[in-house]
Amino acid sequence: MNKVLGLFSLMSVIAITGFAQETVTEQDAQDEALVTTETEAPVVTKDTVRNFKKVKLDGIAAVVGDYVILDSDIEKTLIDLKSQGASTADITRCGLLGKLMEDRLYAHQAVQDSLLVSDDEVAATTERQIQGFVQQIGSMEKLLKFYKKEDEASLREDINKINKLRMLSEKMQGSIVEGVEITPEEVRQFYNKIPKEERPVFGAEMEIAQIVKSPEPSEKEKQNVVDKLNAIKADVEDNDASFSVKAILYSQDPGSKSKGGFYSITKETGFDKTFKDVAFSLKEGEISEPFETQFGYHIIYIEKIRGQELDLRHILMQPEISQKALDDAKSELDTIRKHISEGKYTFAQAALNFSDEKETKFDGGLLRNPTTFDSRFELTKMDPTLYNQVRNLKDDEVSNPILEQDPRGGGPKYKILKVTNRFDEHEADFAKDYLKIQQLAKTEKQYNEIKKWMDEHIEETYISVNESNHDCDFANNWVKQ
Repeated sequence: MNKVLGLFSLMSVIAITGFAQETVTEQDAQDEALVTTETEAPVVTKDTVRNFKKVKLDGIAAVVGDYVILDSDIEKTLIDLKSQGASTADITRCGLLGKLMEDRLYAHQAVQDSLLVSDDEVAATTERQIQGFVQQIGSMEKLLKFYKKEDEASLREDINKINKLRMLSEKMQGSIVEGVEITPEEVRQFYNKIPKEERPVFGAEMEIAQIVKSPEPSEKEKQNVVDKLNAIKADVEDNDASFSVKAILYSQDPGSKSKGGFYSITKETGFDKTFKDVAFSLKEGEISEPFETQFGYHIIYIEKIRGQELDLRHILMQPEISQKALDDAKSELDTIRKHISEGKYTFAQAALNFSDEKETKFDGGLLRNPTTFDSRFELTKMDPTLYNQVRNLKDDEVSNPILEQDPRGGGPKYKILKVTNRFDEHEADFAKDYLKIQQLAKTEKQYNEIKKWMDEHIEETYISVNESNHDCDFANNWVKQ
């Protein structure tokens, strides 16, 4: 059960590979090959050992396929985990090496299976990370000093390599488990085989419903946005302006603005249908006319077509909402709240008849947990903003109208909330907690699928583990004993 619960908690670290130096004795020099940056390795004799102080630049901990893992990779990973505030009390050097080997086996096989990651995708991820680091540490100069890099280019190059390996690894893992399904009978068998004293305990939970009013912009404001997008399109097409720079400057999409509006999508990607229809109707190098979705107005530029996958950039703009429209939305929710409290209709009926949110209105306004897709939210794992909005609500109480920005980029909206159900901390119950138990059962099945894949590919992949690491108690058969 512990393996199941902890299966996909992957370590997200930045391990910048450098040269770790340590002094070695004369015996070390005789017993261990020294790494050198010279074209030809010098011959080490007893005389040279006596006359010069030798340094061990770096040792090879393991080789997996085309990937080499250096001793410094392990050390740097541990340092980065500590710098991020992660607890390292139960992390061993052998455990870290095993994790690094797993990641490299995934990445190696991803390349063999042509599960590719675009350079733009990698560069965009690196850019977001660097901007975040600079924000935390204060300046690029401090960041370069922290990672012992002479210039920004070498820092980016190293982080790009790490991100590419991580993204290939994630893509391979996704490919392994994408076809794993779980039947109700398998869920039942999974639950019944857990000893009663080992059944999981679920924390206190609540179900929450909401009614949303999204104010509409005026026709004039809509036309202003369309005109701005047309001007950007003309500047790119006629004056060779950079679409990427325009996206950084003007796009209101929080998910892509910092990476120049970049997305890599397929027809199965969970994007708005209109957005995908427009994207897949364009040719490489073409820019769309402005078009509307539930999030606002867009233009799309197709950067590259790779079979059924598109590399695109887009710019999202949202028409301004007048203060009067916001005030009217708030006033309408105040009236709805009053009528609910007077018993003129229930919260669920009001959601169906008055809410502007299509995803929830037909289910009584009931919110879905984005992690589990269940209707329950565990209090200790809830989004802090949502928790603060409902934590003081009594049974049957409806909140006052709350103004917030749509996190998906759809502009400002008002909402009222109600806690429709509460659940105390309890031991897993098959009927009441079926969806959670189903997810645990599926996770175990995915774990077994990955373990089977790992065993098969360790056997058929070139793997070499330094003798000094042969005593490690690895979870996988890396030493091939």
